[in-house]
Amino acid sequence: MNRRWLSLGPLATAAFVLLETGCAGKEYVRGADDPSVDRPAMSTGLDKDDVQLTLKTLLNQLRVAPIMNEWRTSAGQNDRPTVAIAPFINETSEHIDSMLSAMLGETETWLVNSGIVRVVSQERQADMIRQVEGAQHPIFDPRHIPQYGRQLGVKYYVTGKVGASDERTQDARRVQYFLFMQVIDTETSEIRWQQKAYVTKAIR
Repeated sequence: MNRRWLSLGPLATAAFVLLETGCAGKEYVRGADDPSVDRPAMSTGLDKDDVQLTLKTLLNQLRVAPIMNEWRTSAGQNDRPTVAIAPFINETSEHIDSMLSAMLGETETWLVNSGIVRVVSQERQADMIRQVEGAQHPIFDPRHIPQYGRQLGVKYYVTGKVGASDERTQDARRVQYFLFMQVIDTETSEIRWQQKAYVTKAIR
């Protein structure tokens, strides 16, 4: 056992030296210490700033929408509507699911803190989706919103989707994201509110 350990020693030492050499001269910076770290875009994918800016635009529009006034009236009568946040659908070729999950969480938090509606947790929705779609294919399907609503006792769904237009030239790339948010009545499938926001990212 000792001989085996000694035979691996030079390899381990070489790996350590390579690691040390590769990291030499690099500076690791925390965004909390230097806010400028968050400012430059690192890619054409959606990042934290894009999510926050887009959500601010969409939720401010929802704040003054007629459907929100209906919810305020119901809440004033001690009859807060029940709302669920559905997964935002990614219709792009980008790997942005983590950013869409962040949007989902931010939207849920905003609605909970408004005190105007009752919000069904995402954990309950996962169980409900399995009940409606089956354990073999437990993926949210917007066409089945009425069934989801009946399973959860939910009156409204807040959902959305993201599309993109990708343009490339020999030395540049531009991606324009289109982010939709909508409120759907689960009993009628009627879209009670919908808005769109844009984010453009480029490499040049």
